[in-house]
Amino acid sequence: MMKTMNELERLSAERRAEDGFTLIELLIVMSVMLILMTLAVPQLLKLRKQAQETSAVQSLRTIGQAELQYNSAYPANGFSCSLATLGGDPKSGAPSAQSAQLITPDLASGQKAGYTFAITNCTKVTVNNQDMYTSYEITAVPNSIGKTGDNGYCADENNTIRKDPAGGTNCTQPIQ
Repeated sequence: MMKTMNELERLSAERRAEDGFTLIELLIVMSVMLILMTLAVPQLLKLRKQAQETSAVQSLRTIGQAELQYNSAYPANGFSCSLATLGGDPKSGAPSAQSAQLITPDLASGQKAGYTFAITNCTKVTVNNQDMYTSYEITAVPNSIGKTGDNGYCADENNTIRKDPAGGTNCTQPIQ
């Protein structure tokens, strides 16, 4: 019986010595994790930037569709020359020429997914003493070139979307 008790104490002491990780094992695991993170983080940032660029192109399409709907609903005004006019709070009442409620409030603010949106280069004519916009250009510029996006995007009243690889509004290349 005495021999059994000594043997149990020895086994218990061996188990206590083997519990947990050694410092070297922890350092090796941390090193492997660090190497994996250095490989994964740049890819994650690249994917995020691509997603923001895709969102910008889709937002341009949305604004272009809203322009066509605005022109159809308010033909005397032609197109809208402001994102605020295309937007508007649905809780504020019925849509109007000054608050058409055709795009979401976040897009109407001009900021979405790392891009700044604007309607520019509006061509105005006066018909029966009322101003009418006959053309426009929608621009989408990254808030931080290289970080939130690489390309600037533009669209016109024909919903033709082009890009500027430099991130500005000199859009000459068609998107594919």
